[in-house]
Amino acid sequence: MRWLVLGLLCFHLGEGVVRIPLKKSRFLGEVMGEKVVPESFLKNLRGDPGRRYQPSNAVAYEPLMNYLDSFYFGEISIGTPPQNFLVLFDTGSANLWVPSIYCQTAACENHARFNYNLSSTFSGTNVTYTLNYGFGDVSVALGYDTVTIQNMVVRNQEFGLSLNEPSSPFYYLYFDGILGMSYPGVGISGYNTLMENMLQQDQLAEPVFSFYYSRNPTYDYGGEVILGGIDPQLYYGEILWAPVVQEYYWKIDIEEFSIGPAATGWGSQRWPGVGVPGEFMSAFLQALGAEEDDYGFIVDCSNISIMPTLYFAISGTQLSLPPSVYVLNNNGVCTIGVETTYVSSTNGQPLWILGNIFLRQYYSIFDMANNRVGFA
Repeated sequence: MRWLVLGLLCFHLGEGVVRIPLKKSRFLGEVMGEKVVPESFLKNLRGDPGRRYQPSNAVAYEPLMNYLDSFYFGEISIGTPPQNFLVLFDTGSANLWVPSIYCQTAACENHARFNYNLSSTFSGTNVTYTLNYGFGDVSVALGYDTVTIQNMVVRNQEFGLSLNEPSSPFYYLYFDGILGMSYPGVGISGYNTLMENMLQQDQLAEPVFSFYYSRNPTYDYGGEVILGGIDPQLYYGEILWAPVVQEYYWKIDIEEFSIGPAATGWGSQRWPGVGVPGEFMSAFLQALGAEEDDYGFIVDCSNISIMPTLYFAISGTQLSLPPSVYVLNNNGVCTIGVETTYVSSTNGQPLWILGNIFLRQYYSIFDMANNRVGFA
């Protein structure tokens, strides 16, 4: 889980633009063979990835689900001198947090922990809050320090120092914390997000960030996050733009969802993440010939070539996901890369969440100035 150095040469695209190499976690099942894991761990890990989008009186909701057994994370530094952490770059939340020496649970001790005593630029507060997950909560104390990402230096940045992290699932995850990249309204009221401070401190050439996920990811190279712009070398053709319909999460409209040539009529609104509305899941699995067991939605690996392509109609264009993309083959066991969500959006429509599987197929651009999301 620790600090492997990527072989990718990190070069600058221009002043105020940096690229962060992403690591990809291994399939969770591979980890099971290396650590003593409770027998029920995999069964109990599955939850509702849409839970974070449900209105709540909680201070803040952060994501952390076993999204398709795939997490993509990169390195940042906090403090002076810098302390390094692997963080999940997440468009579904807005706060930054990392493990800290306040936390003495096994999950924290198995990860890099921020030591505020070793940073000359740290300042603490008496503010605490709780991050709620589908299978456990993380309590965090609020502090301020310098955050460094490549050559970008953000001073006096608010971040969370974990006080407690439950072992399941945090002990087994290959990243340390989360860096939220959503709209400020998702974050804690009264505190600037990292993206806000980057803009205010003139660290970004443009108010844009983009993601490239490799279609053949390895642990050492899973893709890149580009802060401050886009890289035309990482995509081809025109960019399809979709307006953000609510400046809270990166929420856009989906006009239709089709399985092969057949439109389903299941179109609704969607946010980038991963999930199929629960009321559609049974019909969806039947159309794909998949069966559910305790560890996922299983299909016959020999049938992948004849399975249908999935289509998402966005801004008048059909974006396709072939079965070679949405079926995950782990040592001869093939599963559909989906989760079920039972949460509706604020207008009562079913919630679609498209995530790593979708984003491995399309270069994605998040335009903060024009409130739009691009795909290429």
